[in-house]
Amino acid sequence: MFNKMKQIRLIGTNLLILGAMISCGAPKKDDKNQKQETEIVEKVAVLPVEKKLTGRTIEYPCTLNPFEDNYLAPASAGRIEKIYVEVGSKVTKGQVIAQMDRTQLVQAETNMKTLELDYIRLDTLSKLGSVAKQQYDQIKGQYDVAKTNVAFLKENTQLTAPFAGVVSEKFFEDGEMFSGTPGSAGKAAIVHLIQVDNLKAFVSIPEKYLPAIKQGMTVSVDAEIYENEKFEGTVFRIHPTIDPSSHTFQVEIKIPNSKNLLRPGMYSHISMELSKDDALIVPAAAVLKLQGSNDRYVFIVKDGKAKRVSTQLGRRFDDYVEIIADEVKEGDTIVIKGQARLFDGVKVEIVSQQNAE
Repeated sequence: MFNKMKQIRLIGTNLLILGAMISCGAPKKDDKNQKQETEIVEKVAVLPVEKKLTGRTIEYPCTLNPFEDNYLAPASAGRIEKIYVEVGSKVTKGQVIAQMDRTQLVQAETNMKTLELDYIRLDTLSKLGSVAKQQYDQIKGQYDVAKTNVAFLKENTQLTAPFAGVVSEKFFEDGEMFSGTPGSAGKAAIVHLIQVDNLKAFVSIPEKYLPAIKQGMTVSVDAEIYENEKFEGTVFRIHPTIDPSSHTFQVEIKIPNSKNLLRPGMYSHISMELSKDDALIVPAAAVLKLQGSNDRYVFIVKDGKAKRVSTQLGRRFDDYVEIIADEVKEGDTIVIKGQARLFDGVKVEIVSQQNAE
């Protein structure tokens, strides 16, 4: 009887334990996973975002060109009597470059002198009323045409330099016939004259900078072959239209070259300082790039969590870069190490930079 009551009490105890377990409930699998997710904490190193006064500078590649160039050619075909220059010859404005055959000029001058004598004789008779007006007008017209023809031939049988410069190309030799058809340069010319005391560069600039570009503003020019030397230029012409395909406008830069260190065709860079203003400067390593695109972003820390912010890049300063992002302000905490493991909203633990992984 005692053993039977003992068994009954043991069974009752087990039932109580089982009931307690059922009433408390076992942990659900979803709750366990959620608990594990909330426990993810990434260690990061951070830096306060600072504003610094910087010059807003834009830089573009360019090729240097002669400030002026001219393919010199006579107005009509003919034999070249003499070319007075060679490639590399320096010439002054008005200097004779080439002499064309003068046969037509001599004939035209002889004809003009004959008509001039007839005109003078009839002019005298006309004043005395001894010649018909129609005859006088006819001779006067012929004489005027002859003078115009002589002036034209004089101008085109002797080629002169329209500006001081250097002969860069010579396409004919003495005694050859100039046909007036385009040659190897795609131009009908005897010589190619360029000005190198001043050079110019054409730069295509995004339309957003149009209000900041002014005629006469100073620019900096550097050529790759002169590593430690800067040249100065000025904006001398701003084209009035915007290219609808590229949304850029063209600017012409004048570059003094009195020492002839620069040459047409050189590859260079043009730098323009548009203004000085405050910029947000961060380590370049803090900026991440979205794979497969040009989108850039950074992570800042807000309320103990990582917040992903899209940004654009401004000017570079060695290992630092300007960021342009409306959601980043001076004093914000930006992640500079460990950001590659972050995603938006993940909890972070701020540690020293040396300890961040």
